[in-house]
Amino acid sequence: MAGSKPGYEYLITYQNSIEVYDLTIQFCDRFLSGREYLRTREQMVQAARSSKQCIVEGYLQKSLKGYIKLLGVTRGSNEELLKDYEDFARTRELTILPKWDKGGKRDNLNPFIPLNYSANLIRRTNYLLDRQIRSLEEKFIKEGGYTEGIFRKRLDWKSKTR
Repeated sequence: MAGSKPGYEYLITYQNSIEVYDLTIQFCDRFLSGREYLRTREQMVQAARSSKQCIVEGYLQKSLKGYIKLLGVTRGSNEELLKDYEDFARTRELTILPKWDKGGKRDNLNPFIPLNYSANLIRRTNYLLDRQIRSLEEKFIKEGGYTEGIFRKRLDWKSKTR
């Protein structure tokens, strides 16, 4: 099937993670460009990248348990990144609003708009990740994991070959 996308690309959590990654790079380039911010910048970009990549790696796991674990890593990376944005705001006496709409996210040289947009996108993504993890945990409880499925197939095969 030419042109079809891998399943994870349809996940809102993945789509949001791509946007968080892109915005984090732009934010760091614009507002954390000096040498004194090198470590913070690298950590923020790495947390955003890890979030995105762990969704891909988790989705491609054969094991549901592995998928759930990697979504947890994604959630942790997002929380770490959110704390970096909050630290930026606190040290510059900026406010992060509890909710933010999509308007004007990239057009302002003032960090207030991209800071708030990014922080709230991370919060929304975390909410969706929490729901996705709960859903996969329920599926795991009902259906079992990869190893259990293989074991059931093995038992079926053994009973048919006797």
